[in-house]
Formats: sequence, C-alpha cells, structure tokens
Amino acid sequence: MRNLAARTNEFDPLYPATEPFDAQEIDVQGGHRIYFEQCGSAKGVPVVVLHGGPGGGCSPAMRRYFDPATYRVVLLDQRGCGRSAPRGSVDNNTTWDLVSDIERIRELLGIERWIVFGGSWGAALALIYAEKHPDRVAHLVLRGVFLMTSAELAWFYGGGVAKFWPDRWAEFIDPIPTSERSDLVAAYHKRLFSGDTVEEMRFAKCWFDWENRLSTLNPRSGVGGSSLYAHAFSRLECHYFVNNGFLESDGQILDRIGLIDGIPGDIVQGRYDMVCPPATAFALAERWHKSKLRMVDDAGHASSEPSIARALKRSMDELRGNFQAIGF
Repeated sequence: MRNLAARTNEFDPLYPATEPFDAQEIDVQGGHRIYFEQCGSAKGVPVVVLHGGPGGGCSPAMRRYFDPATYRVVLLDQRGCGRSAPRGSVDNNTTWDLVSDIERIRELLGIERWIVFGGSWGAALALIYAEKHPDRVAHLVLRGVFLMTSAELAWFYGGGVAKFWPDRWAEFIDPIPTSERSDLVAAYHKRLFSGDTVEEMRFAKCWFDWENRLSTLNPRSGVGGSSLYAHAFSRLECHYFVNNGFLESDGQILDRIGLIDGIPGDIVQGRYDMVCPPATAFALAERWHKSKLRMVDDAGHASSEPSIARALKRSMDELRGNFQAIGF
C-alpha cells in the first residue's frame, strides 16, 4: 500500500461532455427495468460506473472522468434509481440483486473483464461485486470509501459527525420524538414508508438535506435534487441501511478482502470527508495490498468537488499506461 499526496493546485480539467453511443433498458428479475448507457469508444477498455446512495443514479458529469478515445464507459442506474423503473421501488431490491444486474449487463455486452469504478455506496458495491466475481474485475477505482458497517452508520446517523455539525444535526433529529432518537435510521424508515405521501416527502427532504449539506467543503456546492428525487433517494438509502446492506455480517467487505488481493486498485479519498471518514479508506488500503491510496487534502466527500474530480481523472489517465499489466 502506497500513500500519495494528491496535487490539486494544477490546472487539470475534466474531459468534455459526451453523449452515449448506446442506451438500453432491460428487464431483470423482480419486476425491475434497468437503464444503462455506453459512452466513449465502442472498442475501448471497458469500465463500469457504480453510483452512490444507494439511490443516487448516474449523471452526465460521471462520463467526464474518462478519455473518450480510450475507454468504453458503461453507466447504469441501479434498481429504483434514475431512469430505471419503477422509481424508488424497494421490492426485490437488495445488494445481491444489484450484483446480479451488473453481471447481466456485462454478459449482455460481451465484456470478459472490466475496470470497476465506484464512489461512496458505489465503492462498497464495487468491492462486493469484485469479491463475488474476482475473475471479472481487472482493476478497481474507488472514491469516498464506504464499507457498509455499523460503525459507519453510527458515525453518520448516531451522533458521531454531529460533533462537527451540531447545528445541522439538531435540524436532522428535531422531527423525531426524543424516545426514538436512539435509532434514527429506524425512526426515519418508519416515516419514509408510512404510506402518507405528505409525511414521506417531508421526512425525505430532511434525510436528503442532512447528507447533501455535509458532502462538500462548501455546502452551497452540494448536489441538488427535486422533491421526487429526494423521496426516492431517501427511501432507497434508508431501506438499505435499516437492512445493514443485506450483508451476512458486520465488517463483511473487509473480512473478505483476501478474495481480491490479486486485483490492483486506486482509492481517492477526501481528507475532510464527513460522510465517509478517511479512516475507512486507510483501513481498506492497509488490508488490500495491491491498492494505492490518494488522499486529497482539500476536499470532502462529493465527486463534484474539483479536487476529487481531478484526482479521479488522474487515476484513469495513469491507467492508460498500464493496460497490459491488468490484462488489456
């Protein structure tokens, strides 16, 4: 494991916006319809992009980390997210369903192995997918590492981060009765799935705003969203968190890291990440021997932060000289 300081004071723009050369929707088990698209070069090195949340969905900005002349970029909206349908549905929506969907798309596109690129929840999903299908993963690029552990949920929903953001925390817990504040994920879940649309929308905004405001060093630069987006996002995220990510045990991802020890990877981590603290990325890098940790000194969590975006682009650009080493 190497620890590299990211140089963030140089002019290093992202690639220009591109349009997909292919967009499809496929029906998958459980009554879901998954949207995915391909960008860049049809003959390029394949990369699959796994968005965060759970519930976030992909955006056109995610295409811009990749040299369009080099990479064949596959972006998909996970179950219930973005352009996939039914929007916000939690039925038949588990981590293992998502892993199955990723494999279905890989097989449909005739891709033998690909680079897996994911941030936040997408980083957790990338690692889970790689541990399940290590022979299909050539390289991992992860951002804002989340490992779906009880300690991480306690940090963000149990009062840990409140020591840095007491004012925002007060707003987040205020709608919940004092008697239910010992388990805020369960308390919000009860209200996000109450069946009362007005109540659900109100609590979805609270849940979404809490995370969104803490995602960047400059809260005004956080990702916005409509009330419908916030509703779907909050329900999906809470659904996964109340079920502990549908993992078999707490700490499962790190406990099984030996399954991907032969796979190289890059980790891009904001030093001031309040959503997914750097200690998690550091612990992952120490256990995953073929990983390279790039700590970005002037950034928080979001991929939209300029320093994080530049570091992600740099990681993908550096890979262009190592394709033979990773089997392309």
